[in-house]
Amino acid sequence: MPEGKRHWLRWLIGAIVVLVVAGVAGPFIYIHFVEGSAPAPFRLHPAAGASKGSGTPSTSSDSGSVAGTWAIASGSQAGYRVQEVLFGQQHTAVGRSSDVTGHLTIAGTSVTAATFTVQMDTIKSDSSERDAQFNGRIMDTATYPTGTFTLTSPISLASLPATGVVRSYTAHGTLALHGNSRPVKFTLSAERTASGIEVSGSIPVAFATWDIPNPSFASVVTTQNHGLLEFLLTLRKS
Repeated sequence: MPEGKRHWLRWLIGAIVVLVVAGVAGPFIYIHFVEGSAPAPFRLHPAAGASKGSGTPSTSSDSGSVAGTWAIASGSQAGYRVQEVLFGQQHTAVGRSSDVTGHLTIAGTSVTAATFTVQMDTIKSDSSERDAQFNGRIMDTATYPTGTFTLTSPISLASLPATGVVRSYTAHGTLALHGNSRPVKFTLSAERTASGIEVSGSIPVAFATWDIPNPSFASVVTTQNHGLLEFLLTLRKS
């Protein structure tokens, strides 16, 4: 083969290799170094010396202190977590909002009522393009501006854990999203603190159940058929 043709062939092969490497390495670098890691799931942290799900019953100074109405306070957040494949790379999409309102009522040692609402168009991720898709074709926040959870069965807290101890409970309720209301059951964690109560957890959301379009977009982004609605609630006595 003439030298000129061999040089051209080497150039062509090199160009193909560069394109292949860029196609793999480029998205990897963007996701892991430019876009960054997704925020960790919400979780509560037991006070020093306390362990999750353990602890002694309330001391006399704590007795009866949880009864009453508790309102959402500063520090509360809610949002979504969805596993996706972006440009061929595994990625976790997370969006969050601090625009959460609501309250719960405790009678004796049982949560007897609770409702929490998040303004959907305030949920933001690390990508303006993803947020535009979320507010538009996926959640249509102009038509369905809120997401709301309402407790439908009491939650027994007995015996009351000491301050700083994290306990797990099962909640039953109705989740209203995208114009549809469906029953849900999930596990949450709760902790009494020196200034109030903190609650965290996540609710599995199958997109088809709430008639939510799958977030997948063309061949660029593909997602699972479900996600998680995550929340971290800080409550203060009204």
